[in-house]
Amino acid sequence: MVMETKPVSKIDIYQRGMRGLHDILGAVDAEEFIAMIKSEKLDYTEWRRQYFDQIEPEQFLKEAEDYELSHPFKGNLSAII
Repeated sequence: MVMETKPVSKIDIYQRGMRGLHDILGAVDAEEFIAMIKSEKLDYTEWRRQYFDQIEPEQFLKEAEDYELSHPFKGNLSAII
């Protein structure tokens, strides 16, 4: 079975990202996080690349598996595809 995907707009991505930040950090800390990112002129891609360049593939796989087990997907799959 092939699942059809629909394009995701920038607004959809923004809303999901903000909802995720708010759900995890709360309103105040989410705003603080955004302010920190903006003030630091952070290159998120480079920041993550530096992190992943320092870990072994086995460690990455272990962390991903641990995260998946501790954060089971509970949402609507069609909302993210």
